[in-house]
Amino acid sequence: MVGEAVVRSFPDYVPSSFEQRLYPFSGERERDEVLPNAVEQGPTPGIPQTMNKSLRALATLFLILLSFVSSAQPGRSGSQETPSNSGVIVLNTLNFDSNLRDGKVWLVEFYAPWCSHCVRFAPTYEQIAHELHSRQKTSKPNERQVNVAKVDGAAERALSSRFSVKGFPCFFLIDGWTVREYEGSRSQENIVKFALEDYESTEPVPFLFGPFGPMGQARSLLMRTGAAVVGLYERLIEEKKMSPLMAMSVLCAAGMGTGLVMIVVVGILCMPKPKSD
Repeated sequence: MVGEAVVRSFPDYVPSSFEQRLYPFSGERERDEVLPNAVEQGPTPGIPQTMNKSLRALATLFLILLSFVSSAQPGRSGSQETPSNSGVIVLNTLNFDSNLRDGKVWLVEFYAPWCSHCVRFAPTYEQIAHELHSRQKTSKPNERQVNVAKVDGAAERALSSRFSVKGFPCFFLIDGWTVREYEGSRSQENIVKFALEDYESTEPVPFLFGPFGPMGQARSLLMRTGAAVVGLYERLIEEKKMSPLMAMSVLCAAGMGTGLVMIVVVGILCMPKPKSD
């Protein structure tokens, strides 16, 4: 308590208000001087200004960290519906959610470029995309329309973690927040039939643990944060020419600053308001 109140000599008087601000008393040590000061004393400029400077410094550090994280993955596009030459729509972390808001059903394949099964199945998946996309041109307004897309699960680890992908290739049918995983044989006829008719016989993934539920979003956030930190670490070494130790120190300082800012914000939001008579 002595250290927190910055007491330099004894006796010293430090009145404390409802908001826990400390106002040092520097007048005469007499009853007529101390008592009115405890009731009427206003904020002393020195202490709040010091706190404001610290908060501004932490806020600046937090903004710098956000700017680095936002540019940690250059060259990524968030545009909607980026079709490849085969007609299969290519999705990534940035355009995934924006594309799925179009009101259509989505058949999404998670693949890996090094997976031999994915490579062999690629021509069949192109035919599936061509068939389902062609149906949309001739279908009636109330008929089921299915978009066909793919995600590079090896590169988009945040999305793979969000869908709990354990192997490649892996197929999900997404209808709003309802997600069903296809576990049948990898043939064009069976997958098309599953997307249009047989999907109802498959139990959807529970929302709590699904990709749009809290657990899936938490896994995705954890993976994105880790990828952003690793990308920022590499940028500090390659572009800023920092040593590994210096880059690690900057990241630790930024993390501590972010944590302190969050603590201060939560403290301000949870601060009790003084009662009015």
